[in-house]
Amino acid sequence: MSAQLTDEERNEEERAARTNANGTDADAERSAPATDGSGAIVDGPDGSGDEPMQFDVQAGLTDGLDEAQTLLADLVATPAVSGNESAAAERLRAFFEAHDREVWIDEVGNVRAPADDSVLLTSHIDTVPGNVPVKIEDDVLWGRGSVDATGPLASMAVAAVETGVSFVGVVEEETTSKGAWHLIEDRDAPDAVINGEPSGWDGITLGYRGILSGTYVGTSELGHSSRPENNAIQSAVDWWSRVADFFDADEEEGVFDTVTTKPVTFHGGPTEDGLAVEAEVDVQFRVPPRFGIDDVREVAEGELTEGSVHWNRPIPPVMTNPRTEVARAFRVAIRQADGDPRLLRKTGTSDMNIYAGAWDCPMATYGPGNSDLDHAPNEHLDLAEYDAAIEVLTNVCETLTE
Repeated sequence: MSAQLTDEERNEEERAARTNANGTDADAERSAPATDGSGAIVDGPDGSGDEPMQFDVQAGLTDGLDEAQTLLADLVATPAVSGNESAAAERLRAFFEAHDREVWIDEVGNVRAPADDSVLLTSHIDTVPGNVPVKIEDDVLWGRGSVDATGPLASMAVAAVETGVSFVGVVEEETTSKGAWHLIEDRDAPDAVINGEPSGWDGITLGYRGILSGTYVGTSELGHSSRPENNAIQSAVDWWSRVADFFDADEEEGVFDTVTTKPVTFHGGPTEDGLAVEAEVDVQFRVPPRFGIDDVREVAEGELTEGSVHWNRPIPPVMTNPRTEVARAFRVAIRQADGDPRLLRKTGTSDMNIYAGAWDCPMATYGPGNSDLDHAPNEHLDLAEYDAAIEVLTNVCETLTE
C-alpha cells in the first residue's frame, strides 16, 4: 500500500464561532428562500418571505451539460440551507424516479432510494447559508454547496443509479445531523457505507474527530465590584481556563490527535432583579480517536468548583482501518483513473461518525471538491473532477457488489 495517511485540516474557526449551544450552526438557522431558478425569490424559508436572499443563477446554466452534470447544476442552483432542503430533495427524487428506482422522502426529509445493500451511498442535502452566484466558467461550477456537499451528493446519486446500490440523501448535517440520527434508528446496517463529503477525487477520508458540546451555567450573589470573592463570571472564566490548560496541545502532536477546546458564546451579568450575577458559556471540544468522549467530559467536570455543565448529545470520533475492503476498492479505482490515492484524517466531524458508532461495517468518506472551500465565499467545483469522482464511485460500487 503506497498511499500514506495524512491529516487534512478543515478550518473550524469560522464554523465553531457560528455554532450554538446545541452543537448546531446558528447561521444555518437563518435560512435562505427558494428561487425560481432565475434568481427571483419565491418565498422565505419559513413561508414568510422575510429576510430574502437573492440567488444569482446564470442564464442557460445547464446548456450543453450531460445528465449527471445537469443534476449537479440544478441542485447547486436550488437553495437548500439546513432545515429547508425540500426543494432539493424533490429534485433528487425526480432523478431516481426518471430511472425507475424506488424512492421516497421520509418523515424527517431524507431521500431514500433502497436497492442493493452491499453498499449504501449517503451524503447530505443541506448547505450552510451564503449567496455564491451560481455560474459555470471554464468548466468550473460556482455556487453554495458545490463542494460541501452537493458535489459528493450528486456524484453518489449518479453512481447509485448506474450500479443499483442503495442511496440516501440526509438532511441537516450542517446543524443537528437529524437525518443521520434518524437513519441509524430506522434501518439495519448495510454491508458497507460510503459517506459523501469533499476529499478530492483522489482522496479517501478514514478518520474524523468527534464533538462534545455543552453549556456551563453559574450563579453568584450580586455584590460590590470591590469585593475579592469571585462572581459567576469570574468562576466561569477560571473554569474554562483550567480546562483549556489541561488540553493545551503538545507542540509535537498534530491537530487531529489533540483535543481542541473552543468557547463559542459567553453571556453574563446581573439578573433583572439585581440580586445575582449569572454566567453562561457555550463550549465545544473536538475529540480525537485516542480520547473517549467520556474522558473529555470527566476532565471538564473535574475542573468545576462552581456552576454546572449541561451536555448535548455527543458525536464520537472515528478512525477506520485503511485495509478494509472499502478502502482497498477506492485505492484500486483511483489508480485505475490515473490518480495517486491519498488517505486522509480530518479535524472536523461528519455523519460518518454517527454511522460508525451504530453500524459495524466497513466505511469511508469520499467526494469531489477541495474541502478548503467548505462554506467559503468562493466555493466552486471543477466539472472534470466531478466526472472523475463518478467514475471512481461507480468502479468502487461494482467491486463491492461482485
